Amino acid sequence: MKRLRLEVTGTVQGVGFRPTVYRYARERALGGWVSNTSAGVVIEVEGPADRVDDFVAALRQSPPPRASITGMGLRELPLGHDREFLIKASAPEDEPRTEVSPDLATCADCLSELADPRDRRRSYPFINCTNCGPRFTIVEGIPYDRGRTVMRKFRMCPECQREYSDPMDRRFHAQPNACPACGPKVWLASKDGAALSRGPSAEVLSQAVSLLAKGRILAIKGLGGFHLACDAQQEAAVWALRSRKFREDKPFAVMVPDLDTARVFCETLPEEEELLSSVRRPIVLLRRRLACPIAGSVAPRQKSLGLILPYTPLHALLFAADGPRALVMTSGNLSDEPIAHENEDALKRLAEIADAFLLHDRDIHVRCDDTVTRFFDGEERVLRRSRGYVPASLSLPVASRRPLLACGAHLKNTFCLARDGRAFLSHHIGDLDNLQTLSSFEAGVRHFQSIHRLQPSVLACDLHPDYLSTKYAEDAAASRPGTRLVRVQHHHAHIASCLAENGTAERAIGVAFDGTGYGEDGAVWGGEFLLADLKGFVRFRHLPYVRMPGGEAAVREPWRMAASWLHSVYGDDFLDLPIAFTRKLDRASWETLRRMMAAGVNSPLTSSMGRLFDAVSALLEIRRDVHYEGQAAIELEMAAADPDEGLSPYPGGLDIARMLRALVDDLAAGTDPGLIAHRFHLSVAQLTTEACLAAREETKLDTVALSGGVFQNMLLLGLISRSLKKEGFRVLTHSRVPPNDGGICLGQAAVAGAGA
Repeated sequence: MKRLRLEVTGTVQGVGFRPTVYRYARERALGGWVSNTSAGVVIEVEGPADRVDDFVAALRQSPPPRASITGMGLRELPLGHDREFLIKASAPEDEPRTEVSPDLATCADCLSELADPRDRRRSYPFINCTNCGPRFTIVEGIPYDRGRTVMRKFRMCPECQREYSDPMDRRFHAQPNACPACGPKVWLASKDGAALSRGPSAEVLSQAVSLLAKGRILAIKGLGGFHLACDAQQEAAVWALRSRKFREDKPFAVMVPDLDTARVFCETLPEEEELLSSVRRPIVLLRRRLACPIAGSVAPRQKSLGLILPYTPLHALLFAADGPRALVMTSGNLSDEPIAHENEDALKRLAEIADAFLLHDRDIHVRCDDTVTRFFDGEERVLRRSRGYVPASLSLPVASRRPLLACGAHLKNTFCLARDGRAFLSHHIGDLDNLQTLSSFEAGVRHFQSIHRLQPSVLACDLHPDYLSTKYAEDAAASRPGTRLVRVQHHHAHIASCLAENGTAERAIGVAFDGTGYGEDGAVWGGEFLLADLKGFVRFRHLPYVRMPGGEAAVREPWRMAASWLHSVYGDDFLDLPIAFTRKLDRASWETLRRMMAAGVNSPLTSSMGRLFDAVSALLEIRRDVHYEGQAAIELEMAAADPDEGLSPYPGGLDIARMLRALVDDLAAGTDPGLIAHRFHLSVAQLTTEACLAAREETKLDTVALSGGVFQNMLLLGLISRSLKKEGFRVLTHSRVPPNDGGICLGQAAVAGAGA
């Protein structure tokens, strides 16, 4: 006979872990108990030694499909003579180590019940079980029990309570468990909040679908916040949404009911379909079909569409009725604001956008945007990590000796808590440009600290003195005696993020290409070749400095960067170049900028690769000004033609002046702009390879880490990766963490942890 105590950590609550343990123990006629604790799950199991060992092996090899075990401690105990196996009540502890599960898409069993006319939950928009439904967005504390979620206000009816209490039922301890008799309700409201329909769910949703079919815009309360929705095949509806939301060009995501519909609109690979239909349900960027019937204004000048499948029963019911087969599903906010997640707030903020509101009374504790991802070169590439992925942890190559908080960057902000070698990245917060987003950031930090009961004694932030995330870290450190503040240079954090994601702390050649990052010399960096590890870096090479006339205005108006680069190459003679860009240039505006640059007024120096992409986009008359971050570079990538025969890069390497002269010669000769765009991408790949070869010659390093927002460009990433691998380099890239500033916090945490 044998008795073992198992202490299991990881994502082991809210994922059917205890019922699985119970079943495994009963199948082997073992005694003992299982309980949730703040540390995870504790099991004591007793019986014949061979059966106990078989139980442990089964748990290791076949845990619940939604669980993620990060640790399993085993300890033999004296026999306790337990004849039965029980599920005991949760036992809170002072120092939690368990991980909260991400939100899970509706499972097949629940979808089957949703459509079954004999089932008591037919057409109920909040159906769920242990294998699906809300988790992170409703959790207020741990252990994960109903009383620590927003569901505590809904008292279960006898039938739901019976399911909840039966270890052999699929809804055993499914904390959001509910039904039409006892659970949340959905209703349709007008702009002023007055109820348009409060009948049965099927009737309410039928009216909502009818409005969408008529070209109306609906604000729909979902899992992590509100979406703004309209029929994606009606141009007038999409344009109305764009104008009301003040979102002129940025692509919208589109929800479709199933994979068959997705195949009508986009070309899909098996791995992309697997990602689309996964339990995480991200927005997946897919190649748009030439005859795609989606309105062109959904994603102007794009070769791809962001598709998403329904991930809540409410979404599924919207498509069950005879209505639109494709819905725009974009974040319920005005541009630059956080997503709305409370009914009253949504009615106030979205009244000028939505024609009606589809509301419900299940609260959202944590607002959480959809994740955006794509599949490329054999791997998933996360571009925005949020719902369905957060708060699953990542491992750090060096465990910090002290708990820490990394506050992230200014754009695409996320933050990160870390301890014991695990990093907990937050959901997408957004650009910290206003008080509302800063408040969302602060609320997110408080929630993460609460559910992990973690008080950081190390705070990491960006080197930029004016970032609101930096100011937050400075103020927090000043208010907590003994707290250490670590400032991490932006591009070092990018490379450290890539190293950490790939599980290495070793020194590497870091290629950090982005739009903006505060440099140690006060200039705007962004085209950097670093020799870096987690403890420090040396700036090996960089793009040559040019002026950014007007500072941030040069980001919004790429023609300024084009003029600045041409002036740096040709001097004032660039005005006589026989190309469309100079013919259309407003000479008076340029003269003002030239004087600013000459005087060094509001014209910082930059080595940014992102700004070079902007300049080339403007030179090719693709995008002279932008309406969202990265638009000029994105449309330059979209414009790049697939050449019929091999193209060569422009000469010059890091001599950008020589490269631009050759590019301008092509323009003047009337070469197709698509071919010029492709040659430019080849040229960036060549200069990257040449710089890395020079670094290897000097340092003997043969690992290259690629990071920064420019590496969202899949054409460029592919060209650079293949070129470097051809030269024998080991190439590290991002997959689970965004290469853009959404991954900065992981790099900050890795750097701070390595030195803590």
